[in-house]
Amino acid sequence: MTYVSFPTNKPLDFVAIGRLCIDLNANEIHRPMEETMTFTKYVGGSPANITIGMSRLGLNTAFIGKVANDQMGRFITDYLQRNKIDTAGVVTDTTGAVTGLAFTEIKSPTDCSILMYRDNAADLKLTPNEVQEELIAQAKVLLISGTALAKSPSREAVVQALNYAKKHGAVIVFDLDYRPYTWTSPEETAVYYNLAAEKCDIILGTREEFDMMECFESNESSDDKVTASKWFNHSAKIVIIKHGKEGSIAYTQDDEGHRAKSFPAKVVKTFGAGDSYAAGFLYGVMQGWTLEKSMEFGSAAACIVISSHSCSDAMPTVNQVEDYIERCNRNEITAS
Repeated sequence: MTYVSFPTNKPLDFVAIGRLCIDLNANEIHRPMEETMTFTKYVGGSPANITIGMSRLGLNTAFIGKVANDQMGRFITDYLQRNKIDTAGVVTDTTGAVTGLAFTEIKSPTDCSILMYRDNAADLKLTPNEVQEELIAQAKVLLISGTALAKSPSREAVVQALNYAKKHGAVIVFDLDYRPYTWTSPEETAVYYNLAAEKCDIILGTREEFDMMECFESNESSDDKVTASKWFNHSAKIVIIKHGKEGSIAYTQDDEGHRAKSFPAKVVKTFGAGDSYAAGFLYGVMQGWTLEKSMEFGSAAACIVISSHSCSDAMPTVNQVEDYIERCNRNEITAS
């Protein structure tokens, strides 16, 4: 059964808008950040990671965002281009803004944290008139990310991108990507998340992220069906609610909850799982696969990334994901 119909006459498969930053992942793992001396630099930011993931899976991709006029900004743009991502929509800041940094702490496979530096970040300086309508008009899918809604003018730029996507018939995906330190208050966050979600066809988030969005509503028991059904009264066709180790549930307008099996992984770190899952899942849905197969593919892609030191560099190809699934089915991979 097809839950989402993608336009077929568009040259771009996928375009995302939002955060472009630098991940500095700890090299000395299994110790606190206070004792970590060296880090490895990667491109980061959830929408950037998802776009890199989609490109690695063979789709024609582009990005809309803003980078600082510095070495880090040039590193990000060059990395996107080397990964075959169209950067015509990536503009350079002229106000002196800086590139956001995310230092990661890897104490253990289950105890990881991120220390973010987001003051005066260039990606939040993107303005509505810097969002190219022509780029979105050419795309089958537009992905937005919650962090980009946190500050003006980026907030208005995302709303403008949503308007263009609606106008030109793109499927809109909302990766909730809630980072509380970027926002003024939980109430502000809930208001803008709900306004954006009303326009979206596919919504992906953790149970905790949906709880945040429902702070003005009566869903005390955090009932997934109650959460999903609300969005089917708007534009949503698929709502995915992620429950960590318990796996994900994809809800559709027929009120059915779709589950898929998960896979074992030799976990190095926890971050990056959501981005790789999103790329794998969306790839599957765009191929016309069942939701279960798409979720399975996303889960395997996530396992590959959390088994690696990086997020963006570790985004797998189709062959790598299929090989991982086959090896798991042969019990060649066990959980760490």
